[in-house]
Amino acid sequence: MPKTIVMIMAGGKGSRLTPLTSHRAKPSVPFGGRYRIIDFVLSNFVNSGYRNIYVLTQYMSSSLISHLSRNWHLLGIGETIEVVPAQMRMGDHWYQGTADSIYQNLNLIRDEKAEHVAVFGGDHIYKFAINEMEDYHIDTDSDLTVAAFPVPLEEAHQFGVIQVDSNNNIIGFQEKPQNPTPMPSDPTKALVSMGNYFFKANVLEEALIKDAFREDSKHDFGHNIIPALVKNNASVRIYNFAENIIPGDPKYAQPYWRDVGTVESYFQANMELRSPLPSLNMYNREWRIRTSQRDYPPARFVKHGSFPSIDMIDSLVCEGSIISSDRLQQCLIGYDCFLHAGSEISQSILLSGCDVGSKSRISRTIMDKNCTIAPGAIIGENAELDRQRFPFMTPSNIVVLPKGTHVPKEGPIEFSHDMAFLLKKDPATKDILKMFEGEFKIGKSSKHSHDSSGPRYHQFGPGALRSGAQPNDEF
Repeated sequence: MPKTIVMIMAGGKGSRLTPLTSHRAKPSVPFGGRYRIIDFVLSNFVNSGYRNIYVLTQYMSSSLISHLSRNWHLLGIGETIEVVPAQMRMGDHWYQGTADSIYQNLNLIRDEKAEHVAVFGGDHIYKFAINEMEDYHIDTDSDLTVAAFPVPLEEAHQFGVIQVDSNNNIIGFQEKPQNPTPMPSDPTKALVSMGNYFFKANVLEEALIKDAFREDSKHDFGHNIIPALVKNNASVRIYNFAENIIPGDPKYAQPYWRDVGTVESYFQANMELRSPLPSLNMYNREWRIRTSQRDYPPARFVKHGSFPSIDMIDSLVCEGSIISSDRLQQCLIGYDCFLHAGSEISQSILLSGCDVGSKSRISRTIMDKNCTIAPGAIIGENAELDRQRFPFMTPSNIVVLPKGTHVPKEGPIEFSHDMAFLLKKDPATKDILKMFEGEFKIGKSSKHSHDSSGPRYHQFGPGALRSGAQPNDEF
């Protein structure tokens, strides 16, 4: 079998996903309560039988490298998932584009004597039997095979848009056009690139070397490499992702792929997981989505005093979290969260370590890690008031709380010291903070760590759960 190595591009910032990416790379953003975005592409490759994988990192890579080094180990001889930080091998500069990230690591391809190279992004949510795409790539003897998928025409401007002939040969490629070309068979959709490629190794190397010496190039696969290969009549085809079959999925399952590049799309993709029959089936034992295994106890659901029993529907709660006489509707609660008695939370995403005070009401909110909500605080019920109080809100009024934010019942919110520094320096957020100058506080401490459920658990001792506890008791 031809030798193939895998290069996963995981160095992107994800500016449209700020403030969730103000302190971490986009592939490191948590998703679905217990995963990281990078886990999906890695799971796809490992489940498809690939064991020679390089993950290329650059921007804010600390949490990503930590996650990979702790949780992704292949034990066989010659099997590896290797993290490759940007090394400036080709000059005194960082990666200048997606193609440049591979160009600067051509030595890895040469050293492995690879015949084919899989170049995939590390920032999408999807399931993909990648070996099926490689089989197609080899069977058709293509120089380059591009994974493609139809999307609604109004969304296609965010992607590379492809035109093909009747044999799936690419005859036109536009990177993020203002007016995407619709599919001839369906004028409501456009065929777009998923940013996932199989190359013949020699074709890839030649194309990257030529591109590296073009001063007018963006050194990007979509803008430069693919159009140049099409122009030079290389054998460039699409692989139709809609025909991909995941082992173990039911026959009626539809292919799933989401670009979570904006806060809105990230929120929507997370919300899809809590539906009765989620589009993304993570319960397929033949196609597990792998991630870190944490030493937290099971999630705990308790009734506190005279508060009503827990009312929970269409929600996911991860390990180590404690839910106390709360009302949850359509929520994703990450690991090690603490929801105090009488709180009401709907259509919200809480990343790990969040602490929600008693009798608070939260709706349509994304909380990054380690946020604290004071008892009685309200978020998401009055968009006009929220826009005066919270710097980060989407056009559809989703409130986003940066890591470590404290929300009091009334008055200005408080950012942790380290996040305030990053938000003021980040080009994607600094202007927003200037508009809110004087409307928020900055704490004296940073939130690199937080109290785990272990130290907090004493609050659920005999005194806290005594039968005579009153509704005004806060814990």
